[in-house]
Amino acid sequence: MILLLTIINFGWALIPDSVPAQINIYNWLVDGRVRFPFGENPEHAYNLSLFNLDAMFASHEVDKLENDAELRIILIGDSSIWGFLQKPEQTLAGLLRQQHKDKDIGVYNLGYPSISILKDALIIDYALQYEPDLVIWFTTLEALPTEKQLPTPIVANNASKLKDIIGKYSLSNINPQQPSFLQRTFWAQRRNIFDIIRLQFYGILWEATGIDQDYPDSYREAQRDFPEPKLDFYGITAGQELRKILSIEVIESVIEKNSEVDFILVNEPILVSEGENAHLQYNFYYPRWAYDTYREIINTFTAENGIKYYDLWNMVPEAEFTNSAIHLTATGGKMLANTINEIILEYLGESTKSNEE
Repeated sequence: MILLLTIINFGWALIPDSVPAQINIYNWLVDGRVRFPFGENPEHAYNLSLFNLDAMFASHEVDKLENDAELRIILIGDSSIWGFLQKPEQTLAGLLRQQHKDKDIGVYNLGYPSISILKDALIIDYALQYEPDLVIWFTTLEALPTEKQLPTPIVANNASKLKDIIGKYSLSNINPQQPSFLQRTFWAQRRNIFDIIRLQFYGILWEATGIDQDYPDSYREAQRDFPEPKLDFYGITAGQELRKILSIEVIESVIEKNSEVDFILVNEPILVSEGENAHLQYNFYYPRWAYDTYREIINTFTAENGIKYYDLWNMVPEAEFTNSAIHLTATGGKMLANTINEIILEYLGESTKSNEE
């Protein structure tokens, strides 16, 4: 028995990313989830956080696409796209679905609550197997600093897939440390395996209730006053070269190497404070100088690389943000959805015209 357990423990290290997605009841016993599993209070949300891409996608409705004729749109981004404090029908994907419910168009929410351009690249690359027609990629300055890419949990927990996309997309400035043999053993991965099993049980409760998030009665509102304004951004101060600390080439390479898919890049709305020292700091994340410089950089970058880009940074009023400088109220969400719908309709017009030609 001891020998068998030893073989299982160390043999587990030979499995890529060390978690089997075959442990799954979604899309057959229960419906697939409309957004990725995420949550810190599973007893109330019937949900929990996973970091293994195979298991995340296996639990998602996108893993059971049957209508080959539909035009498939996937939304990529952070917690603002996933829908923090929003019910599924209030998310951007949910609102867009309502606007296109009589059309053969599928809109899928592949946002996830961490802000990282490399995390987005991992999700996009995995999602390519579902043959999307259009990827709408929401980003912001906080997603771009190179130093924060590797510590992001999804990135850190998908070592083999990360290695693949570093090669595929020639990401020269991303240098991960591969997990050790002992870190890949069954014993080291037991919590990840247990969480996947727990997600199956919560799937039954989620299917019965439709609840996939814990909605608090109150929350701490996003910071709007800055008595001691932040003047640096990841160690860079005004006058220094912001571009050198950003991993913008991830965007360029992902879009360039997937030319069979249409991409639209969106600079997502942020809270623009009118409070104390707002002339120095936009919100919790951004000194004004850093964000203004970023907007100049990404505008130039997208123009030079022929990337379709929309800068929606200040389209939502300050009052329409909840507990974060990127999380929208129901009203703010509808404002964004209406604008994105106009972008989609413009895309559909261009796509139709291109097909006719």
